[in-house]
Amino acid sequence: QVQLVESGGGLLQSGGLLRLSCAFSGGIFSTYAMGWFRQAPGKEREFVAGISRTSSTTSYADSVKGRGTISRDNAKNTVTLQISSLNLEDTAVYYCAADQHSPFSVPKGEWEYDHWGQGTQVTVSS
Repeated sequence: QVQLVESGGGLLQSGGLLRLSCAFSGGIFSTYAMGWFRQAPGKEREFVAGISRTSSTTSYADSVKGRGTISRDNAKNTVTLQISSLNLEDTAVYYCAADQHSPFSVPKGEWEYDHWGQGTQVTVSS
């Protein structure tokens, strides 16, 4: 079965750079749109960024637009999220997710994703 394993994150400084990676296994990676979500304490999980199967389409939440970059390597079965100019509001658990039902678009609803990673904690300090 599909497994997603996030890495990266930890304790970062405000203004710094976040780089997260997600390793995909157990399926054909190139048939999945991929997304990153996050959940801050006391808040609902929210969409951060997504990328289509062939990288032709990317989408970002307003909160990271201009600071975030999502990319994927279909040869290495990985998807990467970078967020620059970190602020305290970027503190959250970040999740990688995979969706097999969107051949061209990038889903933004968490209900649209079939598989989820366990999440990785990102804490931004001042």
